Amino acid sequence: MRQTAVALALLTLALAACDARRTVDAGADAASEAIESMEPATEPAGAADAIPPSGDARMDGYGSLDFGLSPDEARAEWTGNPLEVVGDPGDGSACHHLSPAGQPAPAHLAFMFEDGMFVRYSVESPDLAAPGGGRVGMDEAALGGLYGKRLEAAPHKYVEGGKVLMSPEDGGALPSRLYFELGPDGRVTSWRVGLDPQVGYVEGCS
Repeated sequence: MRQTAVALALLTLALAACDARRTVDAGADAASEAIESMEPATEPAGAADAIPPSGDARMDGYGSLDFGLSPDEARAEWTGNPLEVVGDPGDGSACHHLSPAGQPAPAHLAFMFEDGMFVRYSVESPDLAAPGGGRVGMDEAALGGLYGKRLEAAPHKYVEGGKVLMSPEDGGALPSRLYFELGPDGRVTSWRVGLDPQVGYVEGCS
């Protein structure tokens, strides 16, 4: 009888210890979940800075064209209307633009090549969205809603009362940058994406 009582006592203690362990484990799991909810998993360095594509507009190229292509490679890769030379391409290594045929104006969408390499594209059409969603015609407040504090402002070199809003180097595939040019009314007149230093050329290839 005494042995039975001891056995029952030991069993009771074991069950109590098991219940206590479950309680401790549950408490640890709950604490871990609470910490994770307050501290979400971090992304790889630079990933948060990457500006997402919008339609054909990307920070590393446009449509089927990637930065770094030669003019001949770009013509072969391009899936729209044939690309035509804008202005005088010089000896082929100087800075020049290619634009799709049939546009209302060459500046509607233009691809810049320098030293035989695709380095930038620029847009003056309200129909085409920039990476991240910006468009010609938007005001600075609308851009702020899309890009937050990512865009740095500077006075426009030639337009009195105008300004340029520039992104830092993108954290995606290439260290490219996005520029918006705004007129005196505070609205976007054009935008461009490209590599440094070409993306900063205010006069284009002039």
